[in-house]
Amino acid sequence: MQKSILITGCSSGIGLDAAHGMRARGWRVFASCRQQRDCDRLRAQGFESPRIDYADADSISSGFTEVLTATGGTLDALFNNGAHGLPGAVEDVPTEGLRYIFESNVFGWHELTRQVIPVMRAQGYGRIVQCSSVLGLVAFPWRGAYVATKYAIEGLTDTMRLELRDTGIKVVLIEPGPITSKLREKAIPLFERFIDWESSALKEKYQTSLLNRLYEDSGPDRFELPPAAVTDKLAHAVEARNPKSRYYVTTPTYIAGYLRRILPTKAIDRILSDV
Repeated sequence: MQKSILITGCSSGIGLDAAHGMRARGWRVFASCRQQRDCDRLRAQGFESPRIDYADADSISSGFTEVLTATGGTLDALFNNGAHGLPGAVEDVPTEGLRYIFESNVFGWHELTRQVIPVMRAQGYGRIVQCSSVLGLVAFPWRGAYVATKYAIEGLTDTMRLELRDTGIKVVLIEPGPITSKLREKAIPLFERFIDWESSALKEKYQTSLLNRLYEDSGPDRFELPPAAVTDKLAHAVEARNPKSRYYVTTPTYIAGYLRRILPTKAIDRILSDV
């Protein structure tokens, strides 16, 4: 029988490429998006596209119900992918902003995953794949809110892997570094909504560092890879008999993982303080 996968955050970037890539490999892909207009666009491309907004619990339940209705109550794989960025110094991120990004980057993932696990338990198998980041391994300046959500996802995923090890459910992390996407562009409205940088004690650093990176498209980052690099790891995570617990993507992620194993924290801080 054709295997099924639910992928979130498919409007662009990693999610969109994963939807096309997994369909090309013969999977039945449910390519969910946060906004209905993006779902409509994907449906025009032949995808089944339930609307799932991680910040909207009702849409999580209704979207997943739509998937189960279509499959007859089964699901082979879940790829939690959709996420937002909120750049800014930690001291300038209001609690409201941190709560907002946790709602979409952590709590929504958790809610959907909790609904998926009983289905996979009942069928006796399944794959839950979480798209983390190099920022789930190490912290970079100006990215504290996003780093916090990815550290949370790392912790929840590692714990689930232990708790589900005696079931047929495999839990996997994918940890990309720089991947071509619209994450920077989509972070701008949140930055403008939540960060009062002009009143910050770090105003000068915003002007000389973050604002240029955020608003100016300087082309691909060093070591940047296309989203297909993540799709390749996803395919292995859901198709291999014994998938890895973690899949690194891009050179910076391999470097970060290595440095974290061999260097003391102060040494890593010196290396990353000016990133």
